[in-house]
This record gives sequence, C-alpha cells and structure tokens, in this order.
Amino acid sequence: MSTLPLPPKKTAPLRVAKPARVARSLQKGQQTRAAILEAALGLASHMGLEGLSIGALADVTGMSKSGVFAHFGSREELQIAVVTEYHAKFEEEVFFTAIREPRGLPRLRAMFERWVRRVSVEVDSGCIYISGAVEFDDRPGPVRDALVAMVKAWHAALQKAITLSIGEGHLKADADVEQICFELHGLILSLHHDARFMRIPGALARAGTGFERTIQFYATPLGLQVDQSRKPPKNGAVKR
Repeated sequence: MSTLPLPPKKTAPLRVAKPARVARSLQKGQQTRAAILEAALGLASHMGLEGLSIGALADVTGMSKSGVFAHFGSREELQIAVVTEYHAKFEEEVFFTAIREPRGLPRLRAMFERWVRRVSVEVDSGCIYISGAVEFDDRPGPVRDALVAMVKAWHAALQKAITLSIGEGHLKADADVEQICFELHGLILSLHHDARFMRIPGALARAGTGFERTIQFYATPLGLQVDQSRKPPKNGAVKR
C-alpha cells in the first residue's frame, strides 16, 4: 500500500533583529558593564582586589548577582578587568598628558609630577598598583600577571623618558637608567606610605625635594638650564 507524501511542514520565518535595535542593545550592555566596572574600581581602591566579589558588587550597584555575573564570568575576570581599567585611567591622567611635553627633562618632570598628583588623590582612596603588589606578591596567577604587566609598562615608559633625556643631553651620558627609575619609584612608594598609612604632614613636599635632588645629581648643565626654564613657579601646594 502506497502512502501519500506528507505536505511540507511550514516553518516560522526567521526574525532578523533590526540593526538599530542590536546597536542599542550593545550600547546598553557596554554602558552597564562600564558602570559595574566603575563601582568595582571604587570598591577595590578602598578594600583591595581581594575585597572584590560578585555579591559585594551586586549590593553596591543594586543589581542581581546573575546580572553582574553576565558581564564578568568570574571573580578573577572581574579583578583583571579592574586592573586594566585602573591602568587605562592612570595612562590617561599621567602618561598621555605628560608626553605632550618636549623630550628630555621637561617630559620626565611632567611624568613624575602628574604621578605625584595622582598619588595625592589616592591618599584618600588607595592605589591598585601598591595594594595589589601587597596582596599578590607571592600568589602566582592571572591577576598577579596582569598587575605585573601594567607596572612593567609604566616602568618602561619612565625608562624611555629617562633614555630620551640622556639623548637630549639633559642627563649625563653615563647615567644609569634603571637606577633613576628605581629612585623615582622609591619616592612614590615613600610618599604613599607616609601620606596614606602614617598620615605624616609634608610628605608631598618631601617627594618633590627628593625629585629635585635626583635631577641635580644626574643632570647636565644644559639639562639644568632647560629644566629651570620650564619649571612651574611654586604655588604653595597643599601639604600632606
């Protein structure tokens, strides 16, 4: 007995999302992620990267845990995103502004002074680089790797500025680039320790004095002349 072929099954037409709707959805998702990341950065600044959790972030943002989790699949991913965001803000405030200055000591001075300015703000919040180094110094893994990579990138930028200062004849030809970088970073660590932890007045001024002495030691007569001509006048900066 033969059977008749069944009529072809009707399938519902595929609905293609309109480009404008897709764009709005993506934009909203990006805005939500940015808002979560900003809140996470604030939490990490005060509580450290280890203080971050999906639950704590959900409480701060007023979102559900699943909503936060949709943007950051894990606590580790969230921590790395915060490190990356912190570095981007650091670059914007310190590096990209400073490199507008001429090569040599003017640029190196701008980098250090903007670095100090950022630390002066972080006295009341905290530095992810410094607190992260304490939290993850002996804990290998992706978060530590991200922190190390960001700090290395900043050190590389500093060392390049120092090398350019030597090339411009502003610093002595035999100046040790890594040593100068070490000394400048040491001033920042001391500033952060004395101003934030010890609450010792005048820490900002002492950091500035340390920088001047470093420059005096390594600079050439030409470098001192150029530096002096571009040095901003003293304006009675707030003491910390």
